[in-house]
Parts: sequence; structure tokens; C-alpha cells
Amino acid sequence: MTTGVRRRMGVEERRQQLIGVALELFSHRSPDDVSIDEIAAAAGISRPLVYHYFPGKQSLYEAALRRAADELAARFREPREGPLGARLLRVMGRFFDFVDEHGPGFSALMRGGPAVGSSTTNAMIDEVRQAAYEQILAHLGVERPPARLQLVVRSWVSLAESTALIWLDGREIPRAELELQLVHDFAALSVVSAAYDEEMAGILIRILGDEPADGPFGELVGRLVALVPGEGKVSTVGKMPAQRLR
Repeated sequence: MTTGVRRRMGVEERRQQLIGVALELFSHRSPDDVSIDEIAAAAGISRPLVYHYFPGKQSLYEAALRRAADELAARFREPREGPLGARLLRVMGRFFDFVDEHGPGFSALMRGGPAVGSSTTNAMIDEVRQAAYEQILAHLGVERPPARLQLVVRSWVSLAESTALIWLDGREIPRAELELQLVHDFAALSVVSAAYDEEMAGILIRILGDEPADGPFGELVGRLVALVPGEGKVSTVGKMPAQRLR
């Protein structure tokens, strides 16, 4: 009987159950379209009992977003081993796994959903972005990033977020292609910045020197070279002349 189950659950256990149920429902439909009655039914409890653990839908919504934000931030963690391009591609794979699995919930988290404009939701969004930013800097091995590198990383995190939101609207581009394109976008942003700043050029040269020709960054070089008539001299990323970046 469900009554026995209710009595055996502690307060925190029940709260976590409700958060999980709400997050699952929010993963398939916009939080605006999910009622407390539906959450209660899915959890196997009464509507008044939901309010016993959460004052209202807003507080339950924010608790669900808190869990989603923590999980999303964790997707950017990656062992600092191997070429950067391959690492970023794995990160993008896990990032889009989350986007794919929690579409409406991801949109709600990034766009604010029912809590749009609330300080709590805005703080969660900022935490996710900051976590991603710090993880990327850690992979670059830069403790005190110059201003242009900060701009590159923050711009790329924002680009990944907006790209995922647009992709969810129609999923018109194959996901794997989009993940690779975002890794290429990071390289492109870095190259442009390096053209304006010697310190950025040094960081970029160090990164590219460790990249294999068959890696994501190497593939980008190949694609770009193929666009230039009569060009075919650059075959590997690691062999790019340093003076071209200065």
C-alpha cells in the first residue's frame, strides 16, 4: 500500500523523490504546463502532501532546477589528459546528452521558465556558466587568464548554450555535427583573438602543438585549407608556423 511507503520515507528522502519526479516531468514538458496535481500523482502522494514539503510550485521548480544545474555543471568536468580538441569534443557530447534528455527542463533553466527574473534562478544559471568557464580554463592550464582569453572562453560557453537552445527548437542539424562544430568554434575564436594579442598567440601555439592531425582541430585546418584554391600545404595542426599567428 502507498500509505506504508509514505510512512517509511523520511523528510529529505521524500523531498528528493519529489524533486526527481518534477525534474522528470520538466524534462518532457515545459514547467509551466506541469501541475502540482500531476507531480503528486506521479509521486504516488496527495496534493496537500506535496505542499507539506514545498510551499508551492515555485519552490519545487527551483529545487528541481538546482539539481539540473548541478548535473549540467558536472558535464563540463573532464580528465585533463590528451589533446584539448578531443577533450572538448567529449565535453560537448555529455553537454548535448543532457540537452537531449532534458530539453524543456534545459530551456527552462537557461531561459528562466516560470521563475524568469528571480534572483535564485539567475544565480543558478550563473553558477553553471562559471563552472563551465573554470573547467575550460583548467584544461588550458592557465591560472591567470589574460583578458582576451577570458573573452574567448566566456563567449564560447555562451555560444554553446545558445546553440543548444536553437537546436532544440527543430533539431535540424545532426547532433554529432553540431558538437564538432562547437569545438571548431572554440578554435576559431582562439585564432581570431591570437591575431590581436601576442599572449593569446603563445597560448594557442602551445595548444596546437599537442594536437594530432586527425583530431578535431586538425580536421578544422583541413576543412579551411580545402576552401582556399591552390592551397594544400598545411596537413597537420602541429606543423602550423608560429609566425602566422603573430
